[in-house]
Amino acid sequence: MQEQFHFSAYQSVSRARRAIFALLMAVILIAGGMQHLNVQAQAAGLPDFTTIVEKSEPAVVNIRTTAKVAARSGPQGQDPYEMFRHFFGPDFQPPGGRQGPQQNPRGKPRAEPEERSVPRGVGSGFFISADGYLLTNHHVVEGATDIFVTLTDAREFKAKVIGSDKRTDVALLKVEATGLAFLPIGSAKLLKKGQWVMAIGSPFGLESTVTSGIVSALGRETGDYLPFIQTDVAVNPGNSGGPLLNLKGEVVGINAQIVSRSGGFMGISLAIPIEEAMSVVDQLRASGSVTRSRIGVQIGEVSKDVAQAIGLPKAEGALVGGVEPDAPADKAGVLPGDVITKFGDKPIGRWSDLPRLVGETKPGTTSTLEVWRKGKPLTLKVTVAELKADKTAAAEPASSKSAEAVTTVLGMEVTPVKEDVQKKLRIKGGVQVTAVQAPASTAGVAEGDIILAVNDTDITSPAQFAKVVAGLDQSRPVGLMVRTGDQTRWVAVRMVK
Repeated sequence: MQEQFHFSAYQSVSRARRAIFALLMAVILIAGGMQHLNVQAQAAGLPDFTTIVEKSEPAVVNIRTTAKVAARSGPQGQDPYEMFRHFFGPDFQPPGGRQGPQQNPRGKPRAEPEERSVPRGVGSGFFISADGYLLTNHHVVEGATDIFVTLTDAREFKAKVIGSDKRTDVALLKVEATGLAFLPIGSAKLLKKGQWVMAIGSPFGLESTVTSGIVSALGRETGDYLPFIQTDVAVNPGNSGGPLLNLKGEVVGINAQIVSRSGGFMGISLAIPIEEAMSVVDQLRASGSVTRSRIGVQIGEVSKDVAQAIGLPKAEGALVGGVEPDAPADKAGVLPGDVITKFGDKPIGRWSDLPRLVGETKPGTTSTLEVWRKGKPLTLKVTVAELKADKTAAAEPASSKSAEAVTTVLGMEVTPVKEDVQKKLRIKGGVQVTAVQAPASTAGVAEGDIILAVNDTDITSPAQFAKVVAGLDQSRPVGLMVRTGDQTRWVAVRMVK
């Protein structure tokens, strides 16, 4: 009986174990199935570019260019075999049958051709109309003698430049053909970070190459005139001028640059927003050139410390470093040290917004400027002029120490600014730095700089400067309006307690 009891108990335990095992297997299978379903769902969520490529590819072209170079191979245009003919006579034949200057029937040397065409480079482009207008980069066609456009069906056309704009790196070309496939124009303003995009081009001459990726950043500033679209789409030399497409097959940008230490793709590609490009195209198509406006100011970024020091609510706007004499801004009353916070009805978020907004305005247009000066906003009227080269003025070197030199807790020794220097720089008052140490030197003040204002107070003399500094709140950064050469900037100095 006891053995039978143990056997029955054993059977019960075995059945329990089998049930648990079956349950575990079921859980594992269900989990595996769910994971498989998740993988399938993720795969189903990835974009399929095949349809976009089929529709877009015929409108994208390979561009190759040629340039004229000197044909003569000798130094300074001389025949390399002239010396041999001097000794062996005019009928001397160089090795390999290479001929020197040929003789015409009268025995006089025939003139050699001055130039010959050589391959210059390759790039990409795309049609924007069925009658042969296409876009590419300015740098793709700059300096080219002849431009050849090859379609995906192997047809080749010679293109002419309708207009090209170096500042935005946009060129408008035209081929004599009709019924061509062209790309629809989208909007870069609707792009979002993480959105899928695609490029078609000719990297390293490999025609009609397709790459894809996502939008990495928008409004990327590189110091150029335009804010770029940054992507991780693989773009290499030869892709320049090709389209950046959204998932609708619309052009949202023109691939223009890469950020690289090797010369090849390293994960950062930059494209010109299509709205900016088409704005240029309209002018190129109408007149062959681009006209921009200017107001004649040199500007820079507003830092958080400077904004706090001058009482600006946010670190936004364009800090005026210099004003060109008799320029529109000068006539409007803009002063060095002002912060331009609005042009017309459009706010200036970043300093680079201002030249774009001004540049888009028709010359002769009167607009308003909102500037921040001495702790409050001020509205000025300015009439923009056509863009020309800015003029600059230079400051004289620092004057030697004098009996009027004053040293302050900011770590500067200052003296009066000579009257002839004030007249030349078109400033009033101020003090010139003759020696500097921390904390002013740490903030970027250097010997020879001229201090024009402390926070909202204009500086007129060394004594007044010392008095103003002595009454400052040492717990807050001090804003110094500093003139260096022909540039005026705000410097935030934190005093040592």
